[in-house]
Amino acid sequence: MEWVIANMAPLMFGALVLFLLFGYPVAFSLAANGIVFGLIGIELGLLQPQLFQALPERVFGIMANDTLLAIPFFTFMGLILERSGMAEDLLDTIGQLFGPLRGGLAYAVIFVGALLAATTGVVAASVISMGLISLPIMMRYGYDKRLASGVIAASGTLAQIIPPSLVLIIMADQLGKSVGDMYEGAFIPGLVLTCLYFGYVVILSIVKPGACPALPLEARSLRGARLLLRVVTTLVPPLVLIFLVLGTIFLGIATPTEGGAMGASGALILALARKRLSMKLLRQAMETTGKLTSFVVFILVGSTVFSLVFRAVNGDLWVEHLLTSLPGGKLGFLIVVNILVFLLAFFLDFFELSFIIVPLLGPVAEKLGIDLIWFGVLLGVNMQTSFMHPPFGFALFYLRSVAPASIKTTDIYWGAIPFVGIQIVMVALIIVFPNLVSYGDDAQREAARIEREGGAAPAADLDTLMNGGGSSDKAAKPDDGDNDLLKRLQQDSK
Repeated sequence: MEWVIANMAPLMFGALVLFLLFGYPVAFSLAANGIVFGLIGIELGLLQPQLFQALPERVFGIMANDTLLAIPFFTFMGLILERSGMAEDLLDTIGQLFGPLRGGLAYAVIFVGALLAATTGVVAASVISMGLISLPIMMRYGYDKRLASGVIAASGTLAQIIPPSLVLIIMADQLGKSVGDMYEGAFIPGLVLTCLYFGYVVILSIVKPGACPALPLEARSLRGARLLLRVVTTLVPPLVLIFLVLGTIFLGIATPTEGGAMGASGALILALARKRLSMKLLRQAMETTGKLTSFVVFILVGSTVFSLVFRAVNGDLWVEHLLTSLPGGKLGFLIVVNILVFLLAFFLDFFELSFIIVPLLGPVAEKLGIDLIWFGVLLGVNMQTSFMHPPFGFALFYLRSVAPASIKTTDIYWGAIPFVGIQIVMVALIIVFPNLVSYGDDAQREAARIEREGGAAPAADLDTLMNGGGSSDKAAKPDDGDNDLLKRLQQDSK
């Protein structure tokens, strides 16, 4: 019994892994483990019965969490846009624009994937839409099967990291950070990842030109002014929607929940303008949104039960001791954590990883002085691989469901592997160049830098700093950048 009491935390975590490997639903595995080990702890005298009295308040706290309202809004927006024909119009128009280039259709798929990611935020909608529309065309004009399937699946998963991503909402909630900051921090890494996809197609078009030929002249029906007009009219509505959703959040005009509500309203207006809005479409979108939102809330309730008991048996201290004792300090921690998340992504999707792993890793990262917004974006990019891992990647399953019989499942798997490699390179780039994750104003970033370095800003009188203090000590004088910042702060306060 003494050994059980001393090792309650690792036993609890091991039991959860065992339940998941047996295929039990994640939400119920989490809740059952929490309750069973809580009762065992009470029976052994390790815990008090009053522990479970905290559960109702925690569950009601989840239900009252305004941040989570963004999930149904963005899901509904994505489903409406998927059925309103926006993806079809975009792919057709951008395909005509890039058609003369070798690999033009692949560029069009990546471009539209990024645009859909910034409007829908739903991986399934992006992959299925592009698989139905562009895959037959790419096959018709002689594209390599592996390249075609890989580029469609990978471009669809951009919805995982480019805002308004659902996983970033959950990540912000689990780490106790602002969704707006998480979105702003993920924006540049999302664009860099898109450029890496472009770069891969460019290299392939040079090395293996036969794998991605240009569109023949007869396939390019739009030219000149007609093509320009079509591009403008097709791109303007989604760009306006992107501003409504992301622009208002980044500018501080709207909260992420309000941005999601505006996005959902904008999607309804677009569908109405295209004469695609019907009661059947609305019913389907609302049913799917309700199912996904319920799925998220159930997992969140289960993870709350698990984390309550896990912390009560000092599980957080066990994880912290395990990870802080790794060789290499911060870098060693980041390498081990990213390898762990990458391997777990073979078996768990991003929702499950966010609710099970992130709450355990967040406090350790914070204790090591790692900025949690940066850490959340890093994990978000890593979790993106969960959609692309053969043989369990959901993006691969989505594509398989709409791909023609001529494309084998092995073609889809082999096509995904180079893009998984690119996603791993993106994880490494964020670690090597942490400034890729940028959020907040100058003052916020400076405060975050000081906090990461474990120091504190030197106390100084504002007038002394502005006037140079009359001191001959050069080190005590602020530079021009500091003076400008202080002047702006004074003007703002006035």
